[in-house]
Amino acid sequence: MPNQLDAAAFPDMHKLFAERFASKTRDEWADIFAGTDACVTPVLTWTEAAQNEHLRARSTLVQANGVDQAAPAPRFSRTPAPAVGAPPQAATLFDEICW
Repeated sequence: MPNQLDAAAFPDMHKLFAERFASKTRDEWADIFAGTDACVTPVLTWTEAAQNEHLRARSTLVQANGVDQAAPAPRFSRTPAPAVGAPPQAATLFDEICW
């Protein structure tokens, strides 16, 4: 393994890490790190996130007009966030950003 502080070695380290991560699937890596104190978690698809037990227990996602959305953050005990509305339609966003 190259010296992690040697900027000239960064391309070699990038290659080593890319090869190692590509050697297993996301779920295989999750199984390897399950039950450890390593700060590792898989990147979920939106559908997987909406069904994830931890995210559901924390109310990380909310539904607005039948559409799953990220809940407002941060959450304060004495100052509740306003209700989340439906996401804007793409055409209205294009108008706002002058497309």
